[in-house]
Amino acid sequence: MSGWYCLIDTLPFEWAHFPFMQNALLAILLVSPLFALIGTLVISNQMAFFSEAIGHATLTGIAVGAILGLSDPTWSMIGFCVLLALTVTVLRRYSKVSADTLIGLVMAFAVALGVVLLSRNGGFAKYSSFLIGDLLTITPAEIGRLAVVLLLVGGFWIMYFNRFVITFLNRSLAQSRGVNIWAMEAFFACIVALVVAVSIPWVGLLVVNSLLIIPAATSRNLASNSRQYVLIAFCFSLISGIAGLVLSFYWGTATGATVVLVAMVLYTFSFLPRRFIR
Repeated sequence: MSGWYCLIDTLPFEWAHFPFMQNALLAILLVSPLFALIGTLVISNQMAFFSEAIGHATLTGIAVGAILGLSDPTWSMIGFCVLLALTVTVLRRYSKVSADTLIGLVMAFAVALGVVLLSRNGGFAKYSSFLIGDLLTITPAEIGRLAVVLLLVGGFWIMYFNRFVITFLNRSLAQSRGVNIWAMEAFFACIVALVVAVSIPWVGLLVVNSLLIIPAATSRNLASNSRQYVLIAFCFSLISGIAGLVLSFYWGTATGATVVLVAMVLYTFSFLPRRFIR
């Protein structure tokens, strides 16, 4: 980390000389490719509502961590979100109810349970920081955790990308090629749950899904193939992350929400090139 601090100190900007901004910038450099890799597949598989449900369900994971007396509820959030992802996948396989209805039911239950457990004896207020997150409080140890998650997700993405794509595009074709579509869907649902749960403390459960899908949706308006789709999503995720971080420093606003606003502005402008081409 000392090398990173020395490098950022050479930048001729006021914000670059604060340690908390240096940590937050490094976190954004790690989160941007993570969100780009997962977000593109989330959009392709029409799982935006699912990732939203996972984000809100982390309330129950926080509550479980509080009941167990954990000082850091990250692991309980990850465990509960993965369990919820597997539950939704199983219900989608064996239930006749539509997928969005199932996800809505599971999300309603998980959120209500989390609020009930956290609000006992008026204790919900001390967990309100998870609603909006605070990227500026991230520590080097937590940055290391993000780096490990990025390496794991990047490795899985490289190994299973083709299987994911063929499963999401054409389930019948995937089955004819010997792909276990339910295993792939369950596996990807667990990856989404992991990424969302790990990001909640710094991004906030109210905006984490926006950061996941907006850069990918922006890229979808511009890309003409899969490679461009991922690269453009990464670029927009990185640009909106850095711009939002800097703006939040000068405006004194929540970093996650500011990043979302910048991402939405970029999404709006992504319509212009296609309009000019027509």
